[in-house]
Parts: sequence; C-alpha cells; structure tokens
Amino acid sequence: MPDHDTEPSRRPIPNGAAAPYALGIDFGTTNTVISLAGPDGPAHLVKFPAPEGELFAFRSCLSFHAPAERPQDRQIAAGPWAIEAYVEDPAETRFIQSFKSFAGQESFTETQVLGRRYRFEDLLSTFLLKVRDYAGDDLAEIPERVIVGRPVTFVGASPNERLALSRYETAFHRMGVKEVLYAYEPVGAAFFFARALDRDATVLVGDFGGGTSDFSIIRFERHAGEVRATPLGRAGVGVAGDAFDYRIIDNLVSPELGKGSDYKTFGKVLPIPNKYYAAFARWDQLALMRASRDMREIRALLREAVEPEKIGRLVETLDENYGYQLYRSVSRLKEALSSEPGALFEFRAGSIEIVRPVAREAFEGWIAPELAQIEAAVDAALADANLTPDGVDRVFLTGGSSLVPAVRAIFHRRFDPARIETGAELESIATGLALMARERDLSHWTMRA
Repeated sequence: MPDHDTEPSRRPIPNGAAAPYALGIDFGTTNTVISLAGPDGPAHLVKFPAPEGELFAFRSCLSFHAPAERPQDRQIAAGPWAIEAYVEDPAETRFIQSFKSFAGQESFTETQVLGRRYRFEDLLSTFLLKVRDYAGDDLAEIPERVIVGRPVTFVGASPNERLALSRYETAFHRMGVKEVLYAYEPVGAAFFFARALDRDATVLVGDFGGGTSDFSIIRFERHAGEVRATPLGRAGVGVAGDAFDYRIIDNLVSPELGKGSDYKTFGKVLPIPNKYYAAFARWDQLALMRASRDMREIRALLREAVEPEKIGRLVETLDENYGYQLYRSVSRLKEALSSEPGALFEFRAGSIEIVRPVAREAFEGWIAPELAQIEAAVDAALADANLTPDGVDRVFLTGGSSLVPAVRAIFHRRFDPARIETGAELESIATGLALMARERDLSHWTMRA
C-alpha cells in the first residue's frame, strides 16, 4: 500500500543505456554510505550538505512531523535533518532509526505513523528517496544496475532472508533502480581492501556494524595483470555496536533510574519490573513510552517506590525525552574506552546528573556475551572455508565496533597481529561494492532477491 511518500522517483532514468558509472549502496543499521565508480580509476563517495557540514556517512533514520492542529501538514526528513527535527520538537515528531533490524522479521508487518500504515519496504523506500533528494547532482541519474550490501545474517532470532531481500527489492525499485544485485557486506569490504594487495592472499574480512557482525574469507590471486577473487567461507551474527550501547546503559544508567530497586504494595516489597528498562535498547523508542500503559504504571510507582528519587529520574528522562542526550553520552564513553584504559561517563540532562568512572575491563565484562557470539562466528567462518588461522594471510577489520579493543583481541588471539589491519570504518563497504561492479563475472559475488 505505498502512499505518496514511497512512489517511484519522478526523475526519469536517462534514455538509452544505464548511466556510465557503477553504484554501491551500504544501507547500514546506523549509517548509509553510497559510492560511485566509473569504468576505471578510484571510486568516490556521495557527499551530503548536512546542517553540521558536508558528510558521507548518512544516518539511517527518518522523522515524521505534523503539528497536532494541522496533521495534514506532514513533513518527512531523513539522516541529520531527521535528528534535527526530532530534537527540536520531540513531542510532535515520530522518529524511526535502526529499522534495518526489522528487515528479516516476519513479526514486523507494519507500523502506524501519523495515521498512515508503513511496511518495512515503505520505510526503506521513503528513506532512499530522501537520500536521493539530499544528494543532489551525485544521484540525479541512477544506473539501471546497483549493487547493494546485505548482512551475512540478518538481525533477529529466526530472520527470514528471502523476506528481507524481497522487501529490499521493492524499496530499491521505487528509488528508480531496474536491476538490484546483492553482495555480502564483508565481501564489499574485501574488494576495497584488495586494492592494497601486492601479492596473492587469502583474506578474512570482519565487518562490525550497528546491528550485525559479519565475516567473509576470500582468496585473491593475480592472473595476466588482473586480480581474481574466489569466495571461500562466511558467517555472521546479529549482534554488534547497538548491543554494546545497551550494555552500557543497563549497567550505568538504568540502576540510577530505579532498575534493581523495590516498591511496596499491600504490605509486600516487590522488585521494580525490568520491562520498563527494555526500551533503553533503542533511545528513539523512549519517547513512545510517554503515552503508554507502562508510563502510567511508572508514575504510580512514584508513591510506592522504596527509592522514589530514582523513579523520579526515570519519569523525567521519559517526560523530557532525554534519549538523544543519553545516546550521545554512551557514544562518547565507548569511543573513549577504545583508546584509553578508563574514561568518565557523563550524562547531564535537566536535574539528572550521572557521572561515573568506567574501566575498560568493566565494559568488556558487560559485553562478554556478545563477544562470545562474535568469537563463535569467526570460528564458523574459518570452518566454512575449511581453514585454520594459519591459512589466512591477511585480516581486515572494518566498521565502528572494530575499534573496540576486546573485539580486536578476538583476532589477535587467532592471528599474527602483523597480518591484521583496520581502517575506512565507514566507507569500505560502499566503495568495495562500487568497485565490484567492474568484475566481468558477478555471479560469484552477487545474488538476486
């Protein structure tokens, strides 16, 4: 049921053959990056003239704003413009981020936004059309064939891969793409990394996004001046940076907002329900609690809580919509702990002030369950390729969470540190996908929905 937000773009594809360049799109849980490549030479990233300055990593989020007195005056924004709209008027703005996480979930059929129904493909196509508009001349022409990155494993307990790709297909066709090819995200990163290889090599690529951690092993060989690549193995797991963020909040913030404390009712002392703190896994969802049944229950707890000051902080956080400030505080801590053995967590908003020193060792203990899942996926990729760590010549780690020392340590325990490289955390996948399009035979690298 597409409405006018998700109709195919009105800008036509030029007559004749596809545009004379290749387009690689890395639609990520946190950021979306797009790269263009001609028949030769380097690829270049699509830039966006955002409010805070030109950028290429475009936040994967949407905002829908409509004044209560004029609901027909709906305004839709994406990326940094969506964040700006949400921060300015959270009460009248529906903000949606990390929606890639729902791609393979059969349980997600639609969501209501300002009185309209949006399926996953409607959200994605609305986002893509906004991205195209913000990009201006760089995306004025869309080639008939586009290579889109996809995770090795979609997020969710039992993700439906076929459903996810069919939803992608619908959305990208609405953007104006005639033929959509899909490649595993770490394979795109591998093509980016292969440019620097000066000899034959077996390469393991680890891509750490917001929602998934994916691994591919590829053999690169030179023949007659050309680099040929052969896929050997892959694996993935649906945990990454977003899960790390939640562990920080769960251990530092939620206890100060009442988690783990008690309330009194009918002469009994009972624990505050943990369900009230589940929404902190996604900061944008906090605003939705203000009109929920849970919020009414939380307000009632103010009179019954053993530590009412903590519940008061929870009420203020939700009423005043401090989710974005909290997210920024968590991001700063995680970034600091990537380079220092300890850092100060600081969350100040309204009357709330939570300041705690955090040792990297403590943070690593909090994320131990996720680290174990990532470690198992690395071993699964090696097993799929029928290789031991000694059979891997080079390791390339990319994505924001690859900077977390405990994540890097997984690879240092298995591989010679001299073989491990990191870098291009945000651009490698999209650039590799665009360069991949130059391959004479894409059948080894891409798939259709």
